Amino acid sequence: MIGQTISHYRIIEKLGGGGMGVVYKAEDLRLGRNVALKFLPDDLAKDAQALDRFQREARAASALNHPNICTIHEIDEQDGRSFIAMELLEGQTLGHRIDGKPMPVDELLDIAVQVAGALEAAHAKSIVHRDIKPANIFLTQGRPKILDFGLAKPSHWQPGLGETLSASSAPTAGIGWEGFTGPGTALGTVTYMSPEQARGEDLDVRSDLFSFGVVLYEMTTGRPPFSGNTPAVIFEAILNRNPIAPLRLNPTLPPELDRIITRALEKEARLRYQKAAEMRTELQRLKRETESGRAVTSSGAVPIARAEKSLAVLYFENLSGQKDDEYFRDGMSEDIITELLKIKGLHVFPRATVLPFRDSPLTAPEIGARMGASFILRGSLRRAGNRLRINAQLVDASRDYPVWAERYDRELKDVFEVQEEIARNITQALRITLTPQEEQIIAKKSTENPEAYDYLLRGRNYARMANLEFAMQMYEHAIRLDPNFALAYAGIAHVCGALAEYQGGDPQWITKGLDAAERASRLQPDLPEALSARARLHCMQQDYDQAVQLARRAIGLKADCENAYSVLGRALFESDRWKEAAELTDRAVAASGDYYSAYIPYATALRAMGENDAAARLTEKLTALLEHQLAIVPEDARARSLMAGNYARVGKIREAVAETEKAVAARPKDSLTLYNAACTYGVLNMKQEALATFQRAIEAGYRNREWAARDRDLACLHNDSEFQRLIKEHRQEN
Repeated sequence: MIGQTISHYRIIEKLGGGGMGVVYKAEDLRLGRNVALKFLPDDLAKDAQALDRFQREARAASALNHPNICTIHEIDEQDGRSFIAMELLEGQTLGHRIDGKPMPVDELLDIAVQVAGALEAAHAKSIVHRDIKPANIFLTQGRPKILDFGLAKPSHWQPGLGETLSASSAPTAGIGWEGFTGPGTALGTVTYMSPEQARGEDLDVRSDLFSFGVVLYEMTTGRPPFSGNTPAVIFEAILNRNPIAPLRLNPTLPPELDRIITRALEKEARLRYQKAAEMRTELQRLKRETESGRAVTSSGAVPIARAEKSLAVLYFENLSGQKDDEYFRDGMSEDIITELLKIKGLHVFPRATVLPFRDSPLTAPEIGARMGASFILRGSLRRAGNRLRINAQLVDASRDYPVWAERYDRELKDVFEVQEEIARNITQALRITLTPQEEQIIAKKSTENPEAYDYLLRGRNYARMANLEFAMQMYEHAIRLDPNFALAYAGIAHVCGALAEYQGGDPQWITKGLDAAERASRLQPDLPEALSARARLHCMQQDYDQAVQLARRAIGLKADCENAYSVLGRALFESDRWKEAAELTDRAVAASGDYYSAYIPYATALRAMGENDAAARLTEKLTALLEHQLAIVPEDARARSLMAGNYARVGKIREAVAETEKAVAARPKDSLTLYNAACTYGVLNMKQEALATFQRAIEAGYRNREWAARDRDLACLHNDSEFQRLIKEHRQEN
């Protein structure tokens, strides 16, 4: 067609084509301007009824006069060929701009606010696009424009007018289904569908907001939230799976942006944003805060800003080929982080911040840009018998230039020397002068016995997976090898605290735990891990003031001290200091990484204060962590119990009951599992099941009945005579 004249347009060149038709660049001979001509697919052009409907809808869309919507000039036909004349744009699609990589937050928010404004304008005229995706958002001179509104369909639904929807989801001109036979195009569009669109239901403006949420997710993480090899797999994910929280994939995001995206991706339309104006307002507010420097990332740094000597120590790559060696790789990496955190002249990102980049294929500059880190330490580790090979490299993230690199071929007994050498070499490469005290700290070893250290790392790994029996065995074995190993005693104290918690405050575990914590503190005064363990044990004794004091001391000495924020939150909540707990939420989440138990007391405190939106946002993050944990450790009954409670709070009755039954089946005699199950039934208002399971929890050793008497999750039982009898019995016994 190049060179031909169609109506008053002379075709200049072909711009593209697909299932939606073919697009050409053309000259408007009347007005002397260049335009884009889109010729409609033959199947639509030959269907008189469909063509008539299309023309009516396109005329309505052509009335959209908005700077972020591609303008439709006219609709016409010649020789039986229907076409649309529209604004000619120069630039690239948002899909090409993303290109599988997260976008800078400032650029992302600028685009997002404008796109939300365009959707607001279209929805105000009852026009639903139904195919919002990166390929339909064009970037031209810094301004995004939504394409193909001419192929959208009108809807008469408005918030507050009920949910009788009038717009069929059957795509006009094949929207959403172009080229199902072509690789990539079909999957790319299916990926952005809302759940109601995937089910083939009628649509309204909220479907566009879900699709926009998918686009925002891809802009922040470089990948869509729902993916798969076939449309069926993607549909299943859209309908039933919660995506990984954006903040876990990109820790540099402002938490507020994570919340906005998560709300937009609600599977139930009534729980989503109801209007584009509401979403635009929240994005605009975040944009203003980010520009003023008030919006912070989960790591506490303004997005993209780099401290002059900031370092991210990535988890070393495990080259041993053995999954069983993961614990050693993780422990080595984390201990290097811990040592470097003690150097005042260096800003080191804590474990929780770098955790999402474990085994990431991203380059050092990409990770540095996302985290705001000036330097990246990465490397690999291979262990074979008693031999250890470690490769380490320090990279200037801004230039992708190696500042220092070294290979260590040593015996396992030299592991501490390797850690010390790496720390010293980094400070020398960055020209940081160590104080005499810092010299001593780096040179100090937690144990002289490398085998004991190995068992410590094993114990830490088992404890994180809630495999407490094996964790206890590993810590005790470490102490047999080194009776003066303070960290191993602290590990035992933590396991005892967990066993006391899971078994209803069993005094034997509290006694053993306090003895181990005291031994650890005598060996190494002010050991943060020992203080945190003591705090947990005091919390189990309902000595909340002492627990709070000890947990705060542990955090003051080591900001990401394992379990410390979890214990602090629980002690504050159970002593009715809800406001104090709520104010710590952001810091607790940032420091705790994937330790899901830390989220629980803070979400509970927010609910108790009536901060339901904030509690819901935190619960969404917790749900993503629990899903990840259960994918790795499906036998984790505690994670399953918590997942059941989350499902219950959002009204997913079938899922809540199923997860509860699995948790109880895994630990049928565990008092805490049974108590959590009773709470889930209580939230679901299943009184009979809640009471029966609460009785089973008491029989299994659950002792904190005073708490049960005021636990909001068991509110449906509080006026029950049998429940009151059980509480009264406990009071008489004490």
